[in-house]
Amino acid sequence: MSLQPLLVLLACLAALPLCAQQATPDQQAHFLAGRPVDGTPLESLAREPAWGRHAAEFNKAWDGIEQRQLEKIGSWVPRALGSASTSREPLFYMFSGPDFLYAYSFFPDASTYVFCGLEPPGTVPDVAQLPPGTLDSALANLRRSLNSVLSFSFFITKDMKNDLGTTRLTGSIPPLLVFLARLGLHIESIKLVGLNDDGSLAGKDAPISGVQITFAKAGEATQTLYYFSTDLSDSGIAKKPGFLRFCDGLGPGNGFVKAASYLMHRSHFSKVRGFLLTHAMTIVEDDSGIPIRCFAPDQWDLSCAGRYPGPIKLFEQYYQADLGALFRRGNPNPIDFSFGYRWHPDESSVIVAKVIQVAPRAIPVVQ
Repeated sequence: MSLQPLLVLLACLAALPLCAQQATPDQQAHFLAGRPVDGTPLESLAREPAWGRHAAEFNKAWDGIEQRQLEKIGSWVPRALGSASTSREPLFYMFSGPDFLYAYSFFPDASTYVFCGLEPPGTVPDVAQLPPGTLDSALANLRRSLNSVLSFSFFITKDMKNDLGTTRLTGSIPPLLVFLARLGLHIESIKLVGLNDDGSLAGKDAPISGVQITFAKAGEATQTLYYFSTDLSDSGIAKKPGFLRFCDGLGPGNGFVKAASYLMHRSHFSKVRGFLLTHAMTIVEDDSGIPIRCFAPDQWDLSCAGRYPGPIKLFEQYYQADLGALFRRGNPNPIDFSFGYRWHPDESSVIVAKVIQVAPRAIPVVQ
């Protein structure tokens, strides 16, 4: 191409209105999070009254959770976790839903975050393509889907499904983008992916569906977040073994469990429980995670913080007498943030399990 036609083409591209250009994933995330999008293809859409209300309400909610939760967690984590708080090892967050907010608050430097839940990843949002007149309801539903995690520190899966299922902002991707943007992280790429039965990463039509998001803090190395939708019961893993095989391929890491419906207290979740016990060097959990009885005293050092009044009434059958004894014996320090189903800080507890000696490489859980 000669120079003159090239200059004409560049001039035409520069003259295109911003609204005709494709917004980047980072710009989409900023829009959904109610953060400024001036100078982007979404600038004109952000002039809509619906977005103005969304941004104002989100700013208020975010200011509240920063003061009530995130700042306090940020002060507590280095003291409680020590070197694990800056670990670059992968973080395995089972039964996570799209809860990037708390995973990142406890383990902000992980090279790779691996999330898993029953909620589908959904589609990569393009807010400019929302049908006319639906922006207000779509953003309102997004706020409602995040209300429980912003207020109580955990997702209510049924509510999230109902709130996002009726709009084009579907699945776990929109909440993930909101948290990334609100935490000040730059999203570099996002793509739908999947897992084959052998654990290899594949396209979105593979047996296990998921999403891969790469992001970075300003001036720091790129980090990767994977979210996969699959059943982590023993029978679910037998049918679709790719998830644990993928995790196994990442090597040792750390574990995080919160508001997990006490699933790993049940016999038919033995494989995922066994995976964490053989692949995690540090596990941070509430009492709904791995039962205390599963941590062998000669392999794990357990510490606790806060107060353990037992499970909420819905899960009262999962009271752990040995955990109660650990709290009484350990004289734990109080915490000033909520964690898990007990959302009042003076009723919340955090359990930290650290491997005493790193074991030889564990054999894969799934044969």
